[in-house]
Amino acid sequence: MTRVFRGRVEVFFFFALIFLLPAHAQAPAAATAILHEIRVEGLKTLLEAQVIAISQLQQGSQVGKADLQAAADRLLQTGMFAKVNYKFETRAEELTVTFQLQEAPRVPVYFDNLPWFTDGELNDAIRKKLPFFDGTLPEAGAALDHAADAVNDLLASRHLTAAVEHELIANPLGDGNVQEFHVQDASFSLASVEFGDPSLSSSHIVQQALSEVKGKPYSRMTIDLFLSEQVRPLYLQKGYLRVKLGPPQVRLIGNPNQQLPEQLPIFVPVTTGAVYHWKEAQWSGNSVLSSITLSNELGLNPGDVANGMQIEAGWDRVREEYGHRGYLDAKMDPVGSYNDQSHTVSYTVSVVEGVQYHYNTMILTGLSLDAERLLLQKWPTEAGAIFDKTAFEQFLTKLEAHPAEIFGDLPVHYDTIGHWLRTDPGKHLVDVLLDFK
Repeated sequence: MTRVFRGRVEVFFFFALIFLLPAHAQAPAAATAILHEIRVEGLKTLLEAQVIAISQLQQGSQVGKADLQAAADRLLQTGMFAKVNYKFETRAEELTVTFQLQEAPRVPVYFDNLPWFTDGELNDAIRKKLPFFDGTLPEAGAALDHAADAVNDLLASRHLTAAVEHELIANPLGDGNVQEFHVQDASFSLASVEFGDPSLSSSHIVQQALSEVKGKPYSRMTIDLFLSEQVRPLYLQKGYLRVKLGPPQVRLIGNPNQQLPEQLPIFVPVTTGAVYHWKEAQWSGNSVLSSITLSNELGLNPGDVANGMQIEAGWDRVREEYGHRGYLDAKMDPVGSYNDQSHTVSYTVSVVEGVQYHYNTMILTGLSLDAERLLLQKWPTEAGAIFDKTAFEQFLTKLEAHPAEIFGDLPVHYDTIGHWLRTDPGKHLVDVLLDFK
């Protein structure tokens, strides 16, 4: 005879455990059975063996209510799972438990000011404590503390006493978030930055920007932002679309076991790759604007050097053109395709245009009634007209830089203007909200 029970671990835990006992036997206070099998469902990236290791359940051991609940607790508390459900069945004196899991989103790990070690050494240290570690961790949970403990152990192995902390921050180099690991009150500073490409040493733009970085506290984020904002654009505009900068390395000469100096010289490897030329952009999902019009906004002809900065500006111009026509929700997804034999790049761009919005009303706060009246008189769009986002942004510029063009001699006092567009997709209407402070 088989009995099946289900459990759920989310906000609360519910557990009931019944085992078949001889009719003449009295049930013990804490019933147990032999754990015959552990099954796991719902995995996408983790392995079943890794989940079983986290649960700390041992096949063949005697388990009871407390053991199964503790295993479910451990899985949930790691932060690796958004949901932990489980069911179990007993047959004779053996039990099979099945965990039904939903993995939680994970973000990349980012090591900021740990100059003693390479990223590889830090990753290996975490992987020793967390075998499932693949360079990403959840946004919260015990796994983060275990990772920090692993790095602290690595520091201790070098007789270093700095305490490692972790923090979820916006990705300094792209979209989304990263899990940053750093030490507090580090005394290191940036002495110099040298590059694998000698031409950067003679670049006036780069050297001028470097003057604002040298002497600052050592931080990978500071260096990476400098590379992203000051160095990468120089390559992109020359067609080096796949240039690789870094990762930054601390370059020291001498005994590696000696204490690091407070002034750290940094070396940035540079792999420029090939110069790419423009081939084409293929559009799908567009009806308001033709593919010819959209391609013209990019301003590139087949065979031109694929200026990466110009390409990015072209995507912005396409969005602005849709906004100019009232399509405020228009979205694009450009996907580049690189031909490494001909060194050409082409894009497939899927477009979701959304609805066309019409202007409804304006809501003003922070102005006098006279100032509101003057502003509304200067507002260029009538109720019911197609909402032109370009005209809206030009109007904001006047309010911020040339208020006399709006208010004349009327005294107005504000330092900032909060501005929002409140859209109603169902009615195709948009309200303008302006808050003067």
